[in-house]
Amino acid sequence: MPAWKKNDTCTLDITGYTNDGMGVARLDGLVVFVPRTIRGEQWKVQLLKVNKNVAWGRGVELITPSPARIEPDCPHFGPCGGCQFRHMDYAEELNAKRQQVEDALHRIGGADISVDIIHGAQSTCRYRNKVQFPVAGGEDGVRLGLFRSRSHQVLDVADCLLQSEGANRLGRALKVWMEQNSVAPYDEQTGGGLVRHLFVRSNRAGQHLACVVVNGKKLPDEGGLVSALRAAEPGLAGVVMNINREDTNVVLGDRYRTLWGEDRLEQTLCGKHFRLSVPSFFQINPHQTEVLYSRAVDFAGLTGSETVLDLYCGIGTISLALADHAGKVIGAEIVPEAIEDARENARRNGVTNAEFFCGDAGKIAQKLASEGVHPDVICVDPPRKGLAPGVTDILADMAPERMVYVSCDPATLARDVKLLAARGYRLVKAEAVDLFPRTHHVESVALLCRNDLT
Repeated sequence: MPAWKKNDTCTLDITGYTNDGMGVARLDGLVVFVPRTIRGEQWKVQLLKVNKNVAWGRGVELITPSPARIEPDCPHFGPCGGCQFRHMDYAEELNAKRQQVEDALHRIGGADISVDIIHGAQSTCRYRNKVQFPVAGGEDGVRLGLFRSRSHQVLDVADCLLQSEGANRLGRALKVWMEQNSVAPYDEQTGGGLVRHLFVRSNRAGQHLACVVVNGKKLPDEGGLVSALRAAEPGLAGVVMNINREDTNVVLGDRYRTLWGEDRLEQTLCGKHFRLSVPSFFQINPHQTEVLYSRAVDFAGLTGSETVLDLYCGIGTISLALADHAGKVIGAEIVPEAIEDARENARRNGVTNAEFFCGDAGKIAQKLASEGVHPDVICVDPPRKGLAPGVTDILADMAPERMVYVSCDPATLARDVKLLAARGYRLVKAEAVDLFPRTHHVESVALLCRNDLT
């Protein structure tokens, strides 16, 4: 067997994809990961790093291209870490994501099930309703845009094709204002500088809420900044300043001050109206979120009389969608601001059969169980890390007939499916929903039923 080493070149056939969108090939017992390649292609590859069983390479010559290969439509594709699939047509991207969910359920979850359906998006551009532009300095001045792939180096991006045009205009305006007023960007290495991020929320009405994240208590000429942002974007609804002086990768601090206008933004979803503060969790692709939630409601199989427990409910988006079809919905979320928003959203939409509790998902479930609450259906939409340790046991002890699991990470979904299988819940079906076109991320929704029920 050849002893492959760094900088060697070899000819490889790409046979699949990693969870983060790289092509996968085999080389004498090595699994080789090659970015921006497509299944079915043959490449001459230079090996950049070689471990015992795994290697990483760079495609240096495309020998046999895939029919799915297209010319990337963004000049930043490759160096930018935002997108992974702009070199292939959308049909191939969807198949890669569907396969990712199915493979995880087989390999990690031990589930003998096919994921035959992935719901593709109507549009693969300008779909995001939230952006966090990092800000940094460089020899060429202020940089505002996105992180380079696999780094914290900021790539200056004037027009990101995933973001709304309004958000991009606000980013360019902040950069110009900083340069004109000699406002220093934050420096991760030294902890100095002032402006860390620009956070922008957008809604379907074309309005925007801008939040400038700063390493301090105030900005110079705040009125001038507001004027610059308002001039750049007529749809601006408000400007908020967030204070984050911590040495952390977390974008937002816990203190806010409104500089002008509104500190919340109205958004519509599934026929309901929501008010979003800056830290509120809300899915970033409204149209595809409606598809995802409609599948979750369908999987729940509600007839109008059931009690539903919705864990990790955020501002109540799934809860209110479920409430239209259930007898009662109980939502739980650990973020106090989100629960305040959930209660207000229920009130504003005239939903009277939903109530919300603030606290850890597992502890809330335990408390409800001790009070004799026995949900017919449990819906969970946890963060990327999946259900917290022990939560699967708590849910199984509540003995619902069905569980609906909405997931943004196929690997943690599969892990939890396996844990729930050990507690008497079988995976009945799963579908994928593409909320994040051109990136490697994919959402999925799964239905688990109690084994003693047919």
